[in-house]
Amino acid sequence: MDGASERACDRWLAQLDEELSDPATDRNEFCRRVLESIHFPAGVPAPVAGRDRAASLPSRIALDQLDPRNITMEPEYYRDIDPVRYYRVKPLLWLWEMFDKSILGENVHLGVRFRRVLARRIFQRCGRNFKAFHHVKFSFGYGMEVGDDVVVHRHVLLDDRGGIRIGSGASVSDYTNVYSHSHHVSDGREVRTPATVIGDRVRVAYHATILAGVNLAADSMVGAGALVTRNTEPGAVYAGVPARLVRRKPKPPARPETRDPLGEG
Repeated sequence: MDGASERACDRWLAQLDEELSDPATDRNEFCRRVLESIHFPAGVPAPVAGRDRAASLPSRIALDQLDPRNITMEPEYYRDIDPVRYYRVKPLLWLWEMFDKSILGENVHLGVRFRRVLARRIFQRCGRNFKAFHHVKFSFGYGMEVGDDVVVHRHVLLDDRGGIRIGSGASVSDYTNVYSHSHHVSDGREVRTPATVIGDRVRVAYHATILAGVNLAADSMVGAGALVTRNTEPGAVYAGVPARLVRRKPKPPARPETRDPLGEG
């Protein structure tokens, strides 16, 4: 990455972080301004900005969508929502998702750091060096508790309705689904929301599914495509549908620490 471009990204992130640290910042207006600058870098076309009748109705509606007060998100229809907590984080959730859908979202250097700035204001707890790649999806967001050095890869669903706790050093691979709610088999209106736990140093491989209320014990591993319906044992590897214990992890070899280019220094 070009040095000047990298420095520009870092300056912008510092500005965003500073503004969000100010209790007086209106998060809805903040979201609208940031998205406008991303999606309309040359400025909003005058007919649309002025709500001119010459502008098409879809164009005017699209511009309205930059403001999170003008859109609804699926969790707003859930009966177990906490409105006070949700509407505080909704602007940041919308900003996260619409950033990922922009040309900036695929820039790893910028994207990981941008999402980290937001995660610290969305999650109940967010540890050091949190890394989320593009198109991670949450339910409420405020039900997330994340330790240090956690990595969440592309297109992961974190359904935190009942709460999700991810321990330090854990890694969740691409296209994984982690749930903390389930429906009654006979009446879908009856919802259970047990917390789901991913312990310290757990590795969840590609396209796995973790059902609500499961506790993945420290140092356990879930294989690609597995469906985990029960708690795991520490240091064990699980695979299959439903997931079963297939082996014990060997002791890892001693290796020197490596530099994390996306860490916080």
